[in-house]
Amino acid sequence: MKLLKIGAAALKGSIAALACCAMVATAAPPKARIAATPPMGWNNWDSYGFTIDEAAFKANAKVLERLHPLGWTYAVIDMGWYMGDPFGANVEARAYVFDGFGRLTPDTKRFPSAAGGRGFKPLSDALHAKGLKFGIHIMRGIPKQAVKANAPIAGSTYHAADAADTSDTCGWDDSNFGIADNAAGQAYYDSVIALYAKWGVDFLKVDCIADHPYKASEIRQIAAAIKKSGYPILLSLSPGPTQLSHADEVARYSQMWRIGNDIWDGWNFTHEHPTDDFPNGVATMFDYLGKWSGHARPGAWPDADMLPLGQLGPHPGWGDPRKSRLTPDEARTTFTLWAIARSPLILGGNLTEMDDVTRSLVENRRLIAVNQTAHSSHQIKVLPSRFGNARAWVAEGARGKPMAVAVFNLDDKPMDLKFTWRELGLNPTGARDLLTGRRQPKGPVMLHIAPHGVSAFGLN
Repeated sequence: MKLLKIGAAALKGSIAALACCAMVATAAPPKARIAATPPMGWNNWDSYGFTIDEAAFKANAKVLERLHPLGWTYAVIDMGWYMGDPFGANVEARAYVFDGFGRLTPDTKRFPSAAGGRGFKPLSDALHAKGLKFGIHIMRGIPKQAVKANAPIAGSTYHAADAADTSDTCGWDDSNFGIADNAAGQAYYDSVIALYAKWGVDFLKVDCIADHPYKASEIRQIAAAIKKSGYPILLSLSPGPTQLSHADEVARYSQMWRIGNDIWDGWNFTHEHPTDDFPNGVATMFDYLGKWSGHARPGAWPDADMLPLGQLGPHPGWGDPRKSRLTPDEARTTFTLWAIARSPLILGGNLTEMDDVTRSLVENRRLIAVNQTAHSSHQIKVLPSRFGNARAWVAEGARGKPMAVAVFNLDDKPMDLKFTWRELGLNPTGARDLLTGRRQPKGPVMLHIAPHGVSAFGLN
């Protein structure tokens, strides 16, 4: 792999790019707030699934370190880090690893630095030393095996059976019981989060909690445990689609929540049943992000899911190892939509095998600047009729001044458009292509947009 050389010069260039495109916010968001801007980072699920180990994680984190000056910060280990055999047929065969208090701990064959009861602290310490932040994934609830053993709950007089709601299980994972909405349940989450705080976990993705089913009591319990720990842990809720009726609650207790089911590398997927939404294609996110655009704000970000770009292997969480099936134009559309809609930017592909198209996007300071500095964004609801099956999105800076616009071609055939900025409700003094950096000529805008492609501009 060609090594990415990014350092002080790139950071200086990033600042210059923000200035020339008039994308610098006049007032920085509060620095003490977790996720003051949309979180940026990498999660292993799209490329390693259950199989990530310490060596592979460190190799990807090394690439992330080179990208860090551009804002890429979180390195997250997804599901299964506590399993001795992730592909076992049942809970017993998967050989979950616990401490004496019924809390999952890393499998030391895959994560040798965790030996001796050190957990993930050596790994998080290594990332923190490089300026990065460390994250993990868990399923909500309490492991059934901990309940069967009736393990004591650390720091309390309770036991696992007191905390478990044995009538509640996740419909797509058989490992855990739900947590009872009682003092014992809170004590269990307190003990788990206290352990993660000790390890230095900065990002906690909790699954089977944001939808099917939505578990309000457990969201509140986890948030309370994080607050009690005193450690600034970002809480990410999964899977989607989180319902709009829960918008205020998820924004109060978490920093990210999934707005759709899992996104994978396709424009659209055909499902046998109308209610089946797994997997989602990229095209579905236009409507989801449109519905949630008014709810994005510092510390609270509707999450379109990980970006399935580049190499999805050696063992992706869904399907066979492969290069992302998104075309280069679809990849550019995906990244641009996530960026201008102010979704968290969490890469899913294997960073150690990054292709040129993916690299051009993750290093694009102009698109990242829109994502990180816009004050608001939304779809342009009324477009000229000749736009056909196109969508346009605008991001606004301080005082509502438009700072960027993107026009997306949702058609399966190329699209040629000629229009004035005023037709989109815009009046910039100049524009620059966010993908190429070229200045847009004065006069009418003339675009040729590939199928499922995008044209995007920073506005002065």
